[in-house]
Amino acid sequence: MSEETKEPTMADMEAEINASMVNYKEGDMVHGVIAGIENYVVYVDLGTYMQGIILPDQLSDDPGFSMLDDLKPGAEIDAIVIRKDDSNGNLVLSLKQANYINAWREIEEALENGTEYTVKIAESVKGGAVAYLNGIRGFIPTSRLSIARLDNEAKEALVGKTVSVIVVEADADRRKLILSAREAEERKAEEERAEKLSEIHTGMVLKGVVESIKPYGCFVDIGNGLSGLVHISQIANKRIKTPGEVVKQGQEVDVKITEIKDGKISLSMKALQDIMEKNETPEKSENEYVSGEEASTSMSALLGEISIDD
Repeated sequence: MSEETKEPTMADMEAEINASMVNYKEGDMVHGVIAGIENYVVYVDLGTYMQGIILPDQLSDDPGFSMLDDLKPGAEIDAIVIRKDDSNGNLVLSLKQANYINAWREIEEALENGTEYTVKIAESVKGGAVAYLNGIRGFIPTSRLSIARLDNEAKEALVGKTVSVIVVEADADRRKLILSAREAEERKAEEERAEKLSEIHTGMVLKGVVESIKPYGCFVDIGNGLSGLVHISQIANKRIKTPGEVVKQGQEVDVKITEIKDGKISLSMKALQDIMEKNETPEKSENEYVSGEEASTSMSALLGEISIDD
């Protein structure tokens, strides 16, 4: 007889029986499978001689919880033993207590790892809003609800909507959970900016619009949500006292990327003027194009030989 079809021995059966004779204690964490739901009572198969039951008041404190939607027969769950016998031979369990313990464990790990979650804003309260994370009530201060400044009307409009959040403070003993949507938005914005920065490189010539003027230079919007600084020394090939002598806000200008460092973009208008005066063309790159014609000393002819990305 093969090992696969080998009949269980008395020792095997005894071991199986002993394994099923678990001595449960109140406060134990148990693992089981939902066997069924009847009359709002959840029946749990623990794989032992006893069956577990979960009464409605021990399911969840989350107002968004739905027995029909969130619990399915065959699903594996953890529960805490709150009574050893309901007088009918059933082990009385608490799903919400187990979820509470497991949720705080996960939340504490999320605080360390910077894990991002999607939550629904449950209500607007003084100083912020409430959202539930894994069944735990979390508070989002108004200052952390968005990158944008929100008034009371805008805050109220968030109720019922989902937002991405990260855990910024977690204390299970004090039952204190602080979440932030603003930090999640900032992280996303940084990732998007990094992706956009990867699409440009030093040497590219672009068209841009002067968005602001400072004593030390001007910031130019080069499109795709990116802007860079043209230092006052890089605005013109002559000495100027203020950027306003040469550029105006809203003016369209041609600029060359001279450096990308630590997420900051350095631009130059002077570099293009120098090239024109020296009768040179900028170094070609995969994003630039230079025609086969002779370089001209006029700016219009020069720019005709340079790829200018909108």
